Amino acid sequence: MKLHTLSLGALLMATTSLAAVSAATAQDQTPPAADANAAPAAEKEITEVVVRGKNVPKTMRRTAEVSAILTTEDLKRTGDDNAAAALTRVAGLSIVEGKFIYVRGLGERYSSALLNGAPLPSPEPLQRVVPLDLFPASLLGRVSVQKTYSAEFPGEFGGGVVDLQTLAIPRDSFLTFGVGTGYNTETTGKKTVTYFGSVTDWLGYDDGARSLPDALRTAMGKGKLINPNNYPSTGTGATKELQTIGQSFTNADLNLLQIGRPTPNFSTNLGLGDAYDVLGGRLGVVAVGDFSNNWSVKRGVHYEDDYENSANNVSWNGLLSLGYTHGGHTVKWTGMYIRKTTKFAATRDGYNSNGFFYRKDRTGWYQRELGLSQLTGNHALTSTLTLDWTASYAVTVRDTPYDKFINYQLDTSGGALNGLYFTDLRNGGGNETAFSNLKDTAKYLGANLTWDYSLGDGRDGKLMVGASTLDNQRDYQRRAFEFKSVNDSLAKYTRVDYLFSDYNIRPDFLQLWETGSDSPQAYKAGLIVQAYYIKTDVAVLPLVRVAAGVRFENGKERSDLSYLYQTNAKPDRASTVIKESYVLPSATATWNFKEDMQLRFGASKTIGRPQFRELAEPTFRESDSDRSFTGNPFLKDTELTNLDARYEWYYGAGEYLTAGLFHKTLDNPVETISTGTQLQQTFVNAPKAKIQGFEVDYKGLFESPMQGKFFDGKEWLVQANYTFTDSSVQVKTGDKIAFSRTTFQPVEASLYIKDGAKLQGQSDHLANLQFGWQDDEAKSQATLLLTYVSERISVRGSGIVGDPDIMQEPGTQVDFVYRKGFTTFGRDLNLQVEARNLGGTEYKEYQTVNSKRVYVDRYDPGTSVSVSLSTTF
Repeated sequence: MKLHTLSLGALLMATTSLAAVSAATAQDQTPPAADANAAPAAEKEITEVVVRGKNVPKTMRRTAEVSAILTTEDLKRTGDDNAAAALTRVAGLSIVEGKFIYVRGLGERYSSALLNGAPLPSPEPLQRVVPLDLFPASLLGRVSVQKTYSAEFPGEFGGGVVDLQTLAIPRDSFLTFGVGTGYNTETTGKKTVTYFGSVTDWLGYDDGARSLPDALRTAMGKGKLINPNNYPSTGTGATKELQTIGQSFTNADLNLLQIGRPTPNFSTNLGLGDAYDVLGGRLGVVAVGDFSNNWSVKRGVHYEDDYENSANNVSWNGLLSLGYTHGGHTVKWTGMYIRKTTKFAATRDGYNSNGFFYRKDRTGWYQRELGLSQLTGNHALTSTLTLDWTASYAVTVRDTPYDKFINYQLDTSGGALNGLYFTDLRNGGGNETAFSNLKDTAKYLGANLTWDYSLGDGRDGKLMVGASTLDNQRDYQRRAFEFKSVNDSLAKYTRVDYLFSDYNIRPDFLQLWETGSDSPQAYKAGLIVQAYYIKTDVAVLPLVRVAAGVRFENGKERSDLSYLYQTNAKPDRASTVIKESYVLPSATATWNFKEDMQLRFGASKTIGRPQFRELAEPTFRESDSDRSFTGNPFLKDTELTNLDARYEWYYGAGEYLTAGLFHKTLDNPVETISTGTQLQQTFVNAPKAKIQGFEVDYKGLFESPMQGKFFDGKEWLVQANYTFTDSSVQVKTGDKIAFSRTTFQPVEASLYIKDGAKLQGQSDHLANLQFGWQDDEAKSQATLLLTYVSERISVRGSGIVGDPDIMQEPGTQVDFVYRKGFTTFGRDLNLQVEARNLGGTEYKEYQTVNSKRVYVDRYDPGTSVSVSLSTTF
């Protein structure tokens, strides 16, 4: 990492232009010699800044706000595969479900994810925010997290905003290639459940086995439920049509569970870049692509049931960036494609509510894709006036064909079939095959105008004005089917692929029924936000800097039930619309009271809008957890008041100690509650909540304290952070919540939410420790990483039936990353070895019943070791 020295004016430019995509930046950040074709200095990416001026005499943060930045070197040191994993190393951040970031205990709904400054749509049915595990580290040049709000960012801000910056445009040509493999103690080579699928599943694409059958597609377009009532068994051709639809379903390849042994994980990547002199300017090209295939297996306990599932995750990722710089003008286009598929198989057995021993098998294929086209510009109109703009179009798709389950029951009658599993398909609910599709689109256009000005006596400042518009639309549909038996045939004892064979699908045995009613599993949703802001960042006094602004935001969010069947008329409340306008002020003051120390004070007003799935009423079931979620059309926006204070000491290049306090008040925070059982949940607005705490962050670099061949030449790193967070939901007598469309009557909030309870998903303690060394001469680096997250509420229990909360216990994660560069056969190679979960920490979710723990979910994820080798040409 190199150190740059800029003027105060250049620093303020860098700290007040976060809403626009950064201009062309160098891959090697060492300042180049003067070149008429080189990009202006103000257009370079800044990783550390030394400022010469009256009010900031030494190293300081890159922004006027409380922020954390992970550079390319940080991502390499931790060795994390994707953005979500890398961000867990930042103070106050924790990861949930392996993909969603919680900032200071606030759920993902209170944080936003941007790509080069533009919002992204989500392929997840339960979220509007994009899951960060979609973004491999190989596509990222920098990841920043801003924890205090400033007006250039979207108003949906509670815990923070994550801005993912894609790879920079290179100044010199490069070509890199790498391969890797990995092993997990609980997965690789161990017997587990899986299914055949198709011969090309290992590539993340099937060979057509999961395509929607033509007969089914035609029937879906007729606007009526597919069942014997609409396709009666009498009449010419009617029986054959329904029978043909049922027989068109792919059978054995997707129904039959088998025993397999997962292969070692595998990955490969390729990157190239070059720069050219074109028409008096500089044209840069970067292209990056990678492929990975990995397995994960869970063998655990769910309540009293045993389960086992396997997931084969295959990813394809690609990025192409073109940038052109001429004089004070830069235009950059970024294209990105990300595809991740999961081939899922599971089996679970135990005793059902009737006391019978049962087994439930599942198979699934979950395909997520994100495509992005983004154009940005940076223009120095005059020596003091700069224009930045961004135009972005992104589409995400989640396609889930043949999401299947079948229930079995053990025959204990004592007869000839005693001890065999059988399926009872007479009354429904014994099997299901579902097809679902979600499409999210996001169109974004934003522009910022920045004017440099001076108050005299070296008190320079920036004035920014900007406007943006976001149009995010979602379309979701799910059609589910089951085969019902019209007689008690002995075929129900047969293997599942024989059971659903063409011979058995006929009017006198198995008939196809679509599960649904007048309110199908389909909805359309949208969010349109128009925003305007003004902000200034100025040294009001020689040692005091103030960044203050106000954002005006008009938002309209809607959710409409989609009625696919031509049956009864729509109900009165088929649509939900939330239309609000907000004035959101923000200010952060920085006082450099000592040469290398400063204090920051921040205050702001922000909001949190309900996510699409939280408003939509159709029930959605998570395959992995087997939990069902139903939206609430009565939800309202959450309003937040944020206060921050922070002490910062930068005592050396790349070394610092910071300590901060924070306090937040939330009006109408959204919480998830149980409705009857822990597996059935919905969303409500709690009356109010408060969150407060403190965080400490330290980074120190040391010369080796010991002598010897091993220690000589090594620089040692110690980096640690700790966050304590205390939160509470406030409920008083008379507070009401509403979530039932059938009754339209609010109920006492205290029946579902206990006064003083913690916010859902919030951990009291978060801690990270990194310890390691770097030897530039030996081209080696080693880092030991420890992460601790204390228990948090995973699912809030229902006060109606007296269920206790379900708690999650993340515990301590111990990782180790080693990198080594060496030369062989005249080629420079880089070796990286990663070891994850060295302590063997288990995943645990539990309830406390009669002072004893009952595990809702518990499994051992195992210890993973991966090795990769790369080279640069």
